[in-house]
Amino acid sequence: MNRGLSSAQIYSRLLGYVKPYRWAFVLAIFGNILYGLVDAGFMKLLQPLLDEGFVSKNQVFIAWIPFIVVSVFVVRGMATFFSTYFMGWVARNVVRSIRQDMFAQLLRLPTSYYDKVSSGELLSKLTYNVEQVADASSDAFSVLVRESFTAVGYLIVMLSVSWRLTLYFIVTVPVMALVMHFVSKRMRRISGKVQDSVGGVAHVGEEAIEGQKVIKAFGGQKYEQNQFNKATNHNLQQEMKLISTSAISISAIQLIGSFALAGVVYLATLGPENILKTAITPGGFAVIIATMIALLKPIKQLTKLNNNIQKGLAGAASIFDFLDEIPEQDTGRIQHAKAVGHIEFKDVKFHYDVGQHKFNLSGVNFTVKPGETIAFVGRSGAGKSTLVNLLPRFYEIAEGDIFIDGIKTKDMTLASLRQSFAFVSQQVMLFNDTVANNIAYGLENVSEQEIIDAAEMAYCMDFIKELPQGLQSQIGENGVRLSGGQRQRLAIARAILKKAPILILDEATSALDSESERKIQQALTNLMGKCTTLVIAHRLSTIEKADRILVIDNGKIIESGTHQELLNKPGVYKQLRTLQYDEPTTA
Repeated sequence: MNRGLSSAQIYSRLLGYVKPYRWAFVLAIFGNILYGLVDAGFMKLLQPLLDEGFVSKNQVFIAWIPFIVVSVFVVRGMATFFSTYFMGWVARNVVRSIRQDMFAQLLRLPTSYYDKVSSGELLSKLTYNVEQVADASSDAFSVLVRESFTAVGYLIVMLSVSWRLTLYFIVTVPVMALVMHFVSKRMRRISGKVQDSVGGVAHVGEEAIEGQKVIKAFGGQKYEQNQFNKATNHNLQQEMKLISTSAISISAIQLIGSFALAGVVYLATLGPENILKTAITPGGFAVIIATMIALLKPIKQLTKLNNNIQKGLAGAASIFDFLDEIPEQDTGRIQHAKAVGHIEFKDVKFHYDVGQHKFNLSGVNFTVKPGETIAFVGRSGAGKSTLVNLLPRFYEIAEGDIFIDGIKTKDMTLASLRQSFAFVSQQVMLFNDTVANNIAYGLENVSEQEIIDAAEMAYCMDFIKELPQGLQSQIGENGVRLSGGQRQRLAIARAILKKAPILILDEATSALDSESERKIQQALTNLMGKCTTLVIAHRLSTIEKADRILVIDNGKIIESGTHQELLNKPGVYKQLRTLQYDEPTTA
């Protein structure tokens, strides 16, 4: 976990995101430095203002006072603009760059990663954690530079008036530093827990949104409310720990500062004869006291800033932990763009990473000739979907080899391998985009006529013509504005348009009514005649015309043959067929 990285290591990586915008960063730093020095210089003006203006009544100096004051605020205003605008520009660019890198990583990560991490957690990192990082990498740094130079400027002013009184004040700095060090460690630890708790809130909320129909149908509102209350209460507890730690640290720093201030006031008011020689002029006294009081502000700001920095570092640690996740291993070098569709599984074994090495597929062997239609049947959990998911390398096999046209899939580039497949699954995935863009998803230079032809083959045009903008109609998140059958027909049109040599169908007609299913079956028959087809089916009536049926049980192929061959002998296929029809089936 990157939460073990030191603050310096994390900041080093963050500054890598700032580097492309260094010119703006330098201008912002210049503005912050100028702001701090101007504030300190204004404090220094108090001494001549009192000594020359009020005590000596120097008319020349008095005449210049208005111009000096206005000039100070003009320069201060320019410094504020430079620091605020350019640091803000850097911050938002850093946020954009980090989010783009995170999204690119989302697209690279293997399917197995998504089996372990909820989308709510990932979205929390992409939104909440990145904003925390923005504060640490730029906004907080801006305040750090401005307040640090302001504090240093104040100390220089104090030294110029009385080094003895200033030295007394500086003695308290190590005590403040010790408090801030302790607070930093605690703040970073709690900040990590806060960010995790935000991910928990996002996860519960996301499930409630996606499952709102199920929640209503089964009366789960009370349960979901309790789950959300637990998540938000946990978040509240962590946030309050953060707030209380921050409040205590600020109070402690100010208390230490008050002791220093009280001591300086006492020493400064001693007579000229005191052995410490700390007596100063009225103007000097005013400067020392005003500067010390003013110095409490940057100290307070730096203490609060430390809290924000620790939040940002915790957020950055979780983000870098995500960015350092191992992506899909695209080690293949062969560009196999024009696959014929010959498939071979040779002694393939596979297990999901669940902390044990129990094989979900064990010793799978079979061959599919180009143009053949092979169906996989078996009880739920037998390994049908797992088997076809290994072909495009959504998961990596543990042992054995898979070949496409005699080439090992692990020797092909992922892009060229996956170019050979088109998918139509039971769980249709559509995007919040137009009908046309969903059909042509992932393809370039596709004409509208090609999209229409694919839609016609999938019997989509009848309902597309009824939509407000036809092919250019927006279909909402995951096609929410369409029926289940319409969504599935769009998915089939997408597969038809891709013209891939290998087609994978996972209960592709499950959401269709009888009339639509008949039409789609004809469209699929036309499509299947042009490619190698792997069909996962629960309804055995849909695969009777398959060239071969493979029966899978406990991760092994236990039967193989045509529909009629399998019915002619007692076995699992015949049992499944009998169960579905609820009566004995004879040859």
